[in-house]
Amino acid sequence: MKDGLAVVSLSQPARGNPFDGDFTRDFKQVFADLWDASGLRAVLLRADGDNFSFGGDLKKFHPDRANLAPLVRGWTGDLHMGLQRAWQLPVPIVCAVQGFAMGGGVALLAGCDVVVAAESARFGSAFTQLGFSCDSGSSATLTARMGPARARRFVLLAEVLGSAEALQAGLTDRVVADDQLQDEAMALALRLASGPTVAYGEVKRLFLRAGSAQLQAHLEDEALTLARVSATADAQEGIAAMVERRKPVFHGR
Repeated sequence: MKDGLAVVSLSQPARGNPFDGDFTRDFKQVFADLWDASGLRAVLLRADGDNFSFGGDLKKFHPDRANLAPLVRGWTGDLHMGLQRAWQLPVPIVCAVQGFAMGGGVALLAGCDVVVAAESARFGSAFTQLGFSCDSGSSATLTARMGPARARRFVLLAEVLGSAEALQAGLTDRVVADDQLQDEAMALALRLASGPTVAYGEVKRLFLRAGSAQLQAHLEDEALTLARVSATADAQEGIAAMVERRKPVFHGR
């Protein structure tokens, strides 16, 4: 940490910075530690490599797709606690997004205070393509940013938005040239780190309270719903089809 700014990086670029058991545990611990970090005034959340995050690691899901519910409950137990600790952290969080941000990756960035995107960035929700319901706080953070109707359409239709569309929808706050992303996000994070930290924290708390007073219960509902849905034949077919690179055939069960 330097000048009150902590930089948190997603650091598995070769795998597309996926969400898996290791990531969820590490993410929870990192943000637990930031609550105790002396002198913290802002956070920059970024990712190594060409893409921000592909979301859930389907290659980990695929071998156990007939018994996903326990795995989902385990991963979301850590992830959702980490997300609560991140989003409720009483300092501003700036997020820099390049390449693809999908599924849980979109939920993660949507909960940040300011999102800066590269011009070539793409934002997608593939939950329903897999026969899954949404998780990672998607239904709360996307609604807060995009409004309920637009957020619902984004998830139901498994849309992929370019940076300009994401800006118009409220999913991102600034769009910059690809080669300027890291510098612009860092400059903004440093600016916030030099600002009125207590005031920023109270502003965050008030807006979070106004927008989602029952965040903890809502995240638990998402996790348990996904665990139920992951046990369906359609969810198992969706994962198999994605890994096998074919179109899924859903039967509504």
